[in-house]
Amino acid sequence: MTAREFVKILLAKECMTLKELARIATENSDKKYTLDGLSHKMRLGTLRFEDAEFFAKLLGYEIVIKKIDENLL
Repeated sequence: MTAREFVKILLAKECMTLKELARIATENSDKKYTLDGLSHKMRLGTLRFEDAEFFAKLLGYEIVIKKIDENLL
């Protein structure tokens, strides 16, 4: 899954637009997030994991890494 797909899934679950996410992210950080900037990063595949993690936290989610049971592979 790409960072773009991850963010789009979170937005769909929260019935939120990318524009709304940019506004909330700007309000909760020292960085300025814009719709055009986020859209551009997502389109190019340059959205950083750090940003995706920040967006998840803003929307009430956490990213969990869990070891896969080796018997399932």
